[in-house]
Amino acid sequence: MSALSSALAYRRLLESNATLRMLRADNLAVMAGTLDAHLGRPGTRMNTEDLHESIDADLEELRDHFDLSLRTAKAYCDDWRRAEILVRRPATGARGETYELSAAGFDAIRMLEQLRTPPQTATESRLVSLAQSVRQLAIDTDPDSSRRLAALRAERDRIDAEIARVRRGDPRSVVLDRRRANERVGDILQQAQGLPADFARVRARFEELNQELRISILAAEDSQSQVLDEVFRGVDLIESSDEGRTFSAFSALVRDPEQSAAFDDDIAAILDRDFSATLSLATRRSLRTLMRQMKDGSHEVSDILTEFARGLRRYVHSHEFQRDRVMRTLLQEGLAAAAPVSQELKPYDEIGIDLELSSVSLGSVGEVILHDPEEFDAGAELGEATDSEIDFAELIAVARESEIDFAELTENINSVVTSTHEASVAEVLETHPATQGLASVVGLLSLASTYGHVDVGNREILTWTGVDGIARTAAIRRHYFTEGITL
Repeated sequence: MSALSSALAYRRLLESNATLRMLRADNLAVMAGTLDAHLGRPGTRMNTEDLHESIDADLEELRDHFDLSLRTAKAYCDDWRRAEILVRRPATGARGETYELSAAGFDAIRMLEQLRTPPQTATESRLVSLAQSVRQLAIDTDPDSSRRLAALRAERDRIDAEIARVRRGDPRSVVLDRRRANERVGDILQQAQGLPADFARVRARFEELNQELRISILAAEDSQSQVLDEVFRGVDLIESSDEGRTFSAFSALVRDPEQSAAFDDDIAAILDRDFSATLSLATRRSLRTLMRQMKDGSHEVSDILTEFARGLRRYVHSHEFQRDRVMRTLLQEGLAAAAPVSQELKPYDEIGIDLELSSVSLGSVGEVILHDPEEFDAGAELGEATDSEIDFAELIAVARESEIDFAELTENINSVVTSTHEASVAEVLETHPATQGLASVVGLLSLASTYGHVDVGNREILTWTGVDGIARTAAIRRHYFTEGITL
């Protein structure tokens, strides 16, 4: 490759690669510091408002040491999202959206960390590991069975010789010394540092693949769409892709209980060795949580893979794609018709047709209601209250209206269980009616779930009178107590 072609390739990379875009940013130190602090751990997500609030607090301190403008955390996060450093997604467990680091963000922060504390790569353990990998690859890819057998026999002889040396206590077969063991640990953790970025990259690739498949369904006719045929035949196109097969093999290995247990046992054995006492606390924690990080990341990407596969099947089997094809055709016809018209009419000219927008309607600045401080006037300053007599009975009544009286319910349960072998919630209510209405019923069910048992095969009718004096009933699974409880 000539210097010119190489330079042009590097220029395209500089313009398109998000990792390099982050490394060239003017506020790189602030960006890397804040994002690493809040989102640098694998699998970390934050609600957008929570992240804005946390970074705003950071900016208050950072402005004393960095030349920063008065921009807010929200403005910075919007810039970083457009630069593909942050990824914003809808929150799955609640309303709103979350932020997480993209693969490019993880890569850039890892590069900065390696520049700040350069790892020692020219080590004996690294060379041994590299040589073993090369040797194993040469054996596994050798098409000549005789050479493979010879190599495997040589490996077996080497292992037999090592076993013999260990049995007779040969000094040449000694355990690794502390320095070499620490180097091995560093190599392991350095390989693991790329896992968060890899998981983010695989997830992003699955999203692209899902989008590409949907576009191919819309672009091709029914008779010409191979994607449609394969989806109707039950083929999981995302999982059967190259990326899907690679990740499925990794995920199957991580989720294998035998492999996982063996990995955890090996980590526990390493941490029990004498040399591990010299490891830092962060290194020991990274080793201990290594399998959990791989499981969490694998589980998350697997869920995404399953969600995309189900969505694509549902999209095809429900024939929603036909509606989208019609919409796509209409849009293309509208754009084709608008092209020549745009030479004669402006977008804001009256055309005699009113359309109701599906998004938020636009308005003028004059519609904005000004802030009126008097609306937030709390009134006159509160004076000091005079002494007065307290009615404790009234206070108890107010407290009972705002919280469940568990002390009373516990006493009711214990009194019924003492006289019978077991008592259900309905039997407790029959003996001691609900003095707090529905709150008493909820409290009894809560205590039964914690201290009692649930008979999933039988149901019973609960009867109580609400605080409004109206009798009510409910049919639920039978909850019962077999012994008294103590809170």
